[in-house]
Amino acid sequence: MCGMASASDDRPLSVILEELAQSGAKTVTLGELSEALGGRALASLVLVFGLACILPLPPGGTTIIGLPLLLLAPQLMLRGAGPWTPARMRARGVSMTKVRPVFVRMVPWLQRMEAVSRPRLGVLLDGVGRRLIGLICTLFAVVLILPIPLGNMLPAAAVSVLSLALVQRDGLVALVGYALSAASVGVLVLAANIVAGVARQAILALPIS
Repeated sequence: MCGMASASDDRPLSVILEELAQSGAKTVTLGELSEALGGRALASLVLVFGLACILPLPPGGTTIIGLPLLLLAPQLMLRGAGPWTPARMRARGVSMTKVRPVFVRMVPWLQRMEAVSRPRLGVLLDGVGRRLIGLICTLFAVVLILPIPLGNMLPAAAVSVLSLALVQRDGLVALVGYALSAASVGVLVLAANIVAGVARQAILALPIS
C-alpha cells in the first residue's frame, strides 16, 4: 500500500486517519483502508462511516455513505475483527481529493472521543453485547439511507459511539451509545407520528366529490 499508513492495532484510529489524510496517495480503496486499520478494521470502518454521516453533507449524502454500513454493521453480529466486502467494492479506488477533507474533519472528533475512552467493562462488549451493538447499528444503517431531513444525526451519533466502544473496548462508552440509541428511537417515533398526523389532516382536508 504505497504511501499509506501501515496496519497497527496499537495506534489510535485518529492517528491512522491523520496519516492517511497527509499521505501523498491519489486514491484509496476500501481494502487499503481496512489494511491500515488493522485488527480493528470492522468496528473502525463502521465508526468512520458513522462519523461521516454526522458531518454536514449535501442532500442524499447519508444515503450514499450509509450503504456501506448496511454491509458492515451486520458483520458485527457474525464475524470477528476483519470485514468482508465484495472484491469489486474492496478494490474500487476513491479519489483522496474527496476523502481527505472528510478525514481531516473527523480527526478532531476522534481525538476528543478517544481522550475520554479506555478499556473497561469489557464484559459488555463480548458475545451478546457485541451482537446487540451490531443489531442496533444495522437498524440505524437502514434509517441513515432514508431521506429523512435532520433525522440522521442521532442515529449516526449512536452508531459512532457504539462502534467506538468496540474499537476502544470501553463498556462505559457502550452504555452512552445505548442511551443515544434510545433517544434516537424516541425522536424517530415522534417524527413518524408528526408526519402521520400531518398526512391525516391533509387527507381529511381534501374536498369530497
